[in-house]
Amino acid sequence: MKIKNIADVNKFIETLNKCDGQIELVTSEGDRLNLKSKLCQRMMFTKVFLQAKINKSEVIISNPEDREKLREYLVDK
Repeated sequence: MKIKNIADVNKFIETLNKCDGQIELVTSEGDRLNLKSKLCQRMMFTKVFLQAKINKSEVIISNPEDREKLREYLVDK
């Protein structure tokens, strides 16, 4: 799955924090960022979102129930 444009960053982070499993952002370079980590959240939003590279990034969701929580932010490949 890929992340689509996120209008409300705070709401997205709140949603991530409600997820039970691991949520990873895989960059086009192959780096995996744990989106539930506060440090990775700050890095992701300053680097990935502000540089408009989010469309090239894949999201890996380990818990199927978390996919439903994040559905409004995801788009099929």
